[in-house]
Amino acid sequence: MKFFASCGKGLEYLLADELVALGCARATAAMAGANVEGTLLDAQRAVLWSRLASRVLWPIAEFDCADEHALYAGAAAVDWPAHLAGGHTVAVDAHVSGDALTHARYAAQRVKDAVVDVMRARTGARPDVDVEAPDLRLNLVVRKGRAILSIDLGGGPLHRRGWRQKQGEAPLKENLAAAVLLRGQWPAVYADGGALLDPMCGSGTLLIEGALMAADVAPGLLRHGNATPTRWRGFDVAGWDALVDDARRREAAGMAALRPVFFGRDLDPHAIRAARDNADLAGLAGVIDFGVADIRALDAGTVQHDGATIARGLAVCNPPYDARLAADPALYRALGDGLKRAVPQWRASLLCGDAELAFATGLRAAKKYQLFNGAIECTLIAVDPIAPPQRAVSEATPALSDGAQMVANRLRRNLRKLKAWREREGVTCYRAYDADLPEYAAAIDVYTTDAAAPVTWLHVQEYAAPADIPEAVQRRRLNELLAAARDVFDVPRERVALKTRAKGKGGSKYGQMDARGELLTVREGDARLRVNLFDYLDTGLFLDHRPMRLRLAEEAGDARFLNLFCYTGAATVHAAVGGARLTTSVDLSGTYLEWLADNLRENNVGGTKHRLVQADALAWLEADTHEYDLVFCDPPTFSNSKRASDFDVQAAHVRLLRAAVARLSRDGVLYFSNNYRRFRLDEAAIAAFARCEDISPQTIPPDFERDPRIHRCWRLQRLDAVRSG
Repeated sequence: MKFFASCGKGLEYLLADELVALGCARATAAMAGANVEGTLLDAQRAVLWSRLASRVLWPIAEFDCADEHALYAGAAAVDWPAHLAGGHTVAVDAHVSGDALTHARYAAQRVKDAVVDVMRARTGARPDVDVEAPDLRLNLVVRKGRAILSIDLGGGPLHRRGWRQKQGEAPLKENLAAAVLLRGQWPAVYADGGALLDPMCGSGTLLIEGALMAADVAPGLLRHGNATPTRWRGFDVAGWDALVDDARRREAAGMAALRPVFFGRDLDPHAIRAARDNADLAGLAGVIDFGVADIRALDAGTVQHDGATIARGLAVCNPPYDARLAADPALYRALGDGLKRAVPQWRASLLCGDAELAFATGLRAAKKYQLFNGAIECTLIAVDPIAPPQRAVSEATPALSDGAQMVANRLRRNLRKLKAWREREGVTCYRAYDADLPEYAAAIDVYTTDAAAPVTWLHVQEYAAPADIPEAVQRRRLNELLAAARDVFDVPRERVALKTRAKGKGGSKYGQMDARGELLTVREGDARLRVNLFDYLDTGLFLDHRPMRLRLAEEAGDARFLNLFCYTGAATVHAAVGGARLTTSVDLSGTYLEWLADNLRENNVGGTKHRLVQADALAWLEADTHEYDLVFCDPPTFSNSKRASDFDVQAAHVRLLRAAVARLSRDGVLYFSNNYRRFRLDEAAIAAFARCEDISPQTIPPDFERDPRIHRCWRLQRLDAVRSG
């Protein structure tokens, strides 16, 4: 069964990973939540154990919803006596978008009317409305003319753990606190003997959440007590009771073994009293060392256990940042300085108001994340360590030359320009520089790993210089470009993959590649993909095709998908993750097909529904008899191999496209792309068997706008399908 777990924006990937760890068959990040596959018991386990989810929604009806009448009819078609007992109370939360229904409260009222009318007609009893603590809480989402009606299995917001009775002026939601802890790798830090410090702890949310996490206490235990979270008739009560019994056993063992290595300080004595009261309600009396202190007085004596300073740990903090609390850069600087004095070798995970306030701490972030505290957009920085050891004078980084500084300035300008797009789209692999300065002719691509502690790598590809440029000048300019890139991205030499031009027989060509066998896993949309930056000229992921792959993912639902000249199969992975019914991937290279198999496994995709074919793509296509709803064809410009005939995309494209269109279903779509800059599509020949539309501008991402000719792309359909429409 598919269900949905919602969360705050910025927590989606963490939530998806958590749900898989909790036993769900599959979870993929979506906007403000995760689409999940699993059993009802998996969903109930998420209600009890998820630290990140806001709600867990189990769908019971989905229907077309053009207007309020369709909404009422769709809700009234549900067998409500199967879900709700007579005398039970009900509440409806609604979220609507589009032109047909514009008022969420009215949409909720229409669903409530349908429930009441059906229950009164079928049972003679009219359910009452209780918006605070209903027996059955429903969730309605209307989007793009479709309505999804779900049971809220948690009965309300899951961030309410049940222990917070007192809070400060700007409280931090518990599930956002959990995200701050997880981004700081708190479970691993505690398992390694580390401690937790919040030097501006307020009402203690981060510390209490961290202590309960360390003690393996299910976040839903105190919230629901001995009652079920909902009185929905479909709820597996016996399964829930078993989950709770197991959670109580784990709680008892975890609390008995919990080390008192939690330290909270705040300048406000009222906040410290509230934090102590909250900790007592959470069952943590005496576990957390709370005290009144100014951040400017923070020193190494703050974090001691049994008379000894604790050598390792995690510092967390949610310093003030909105207009009510008057964010002050000087306070952020004091926070950074205090952490450097007290715990210089610890990690830190700090939820700051924005990038400028994060910068004001003076701490160098290993990773930055954009999160939302309610409606407030924040910057979370992960720092490790807080105060890196100072380099010896002999190892000091030399100042950038004028040329390198010029490249660094351009790189920073490009990063600022792309920042909003990258954060909005969740892009972590992108082109940061593409010969923007003609003298420094190279492309710089950024690859950030998809991991709990993401790491940035650079892929630098040198372009051929004009013949009249001396080799010594080329070498100096390349070194300046590399120095600038390492400075801007703060990466060591070993995380820069360099592909240089070498003089060889027949002219300039790329020199011998490294053979490191080092594979990195990155994320693109909902897909996890493996790349190799060092061993080949290409990395396994053509970044300019990102919009095309995401488009395929959107259109792949229940489709039979074919990927010709599939390379490492990134498009196939997107189609599979997007819900393709079947996929077929064809390439002549066994190496690439093995790479594709690894990519599929990386996304928990496999089985007979995903066919890998090692063959000459054109010959195989002309012999194939299957039908496909979605086809992607991105052939090389030229290809020669001992195992297949030579291939020239200009000469062979009409034959290739004719054969591919012949395999389309009646309403099927073929996307054809190539990066041969002198390619000319034979429009007259193709018009005889297909309708063809040039969609190239739609497929060029913002990081490749400097080079709109990086590739061309067309959308093709069968003529009879178009005519019948």
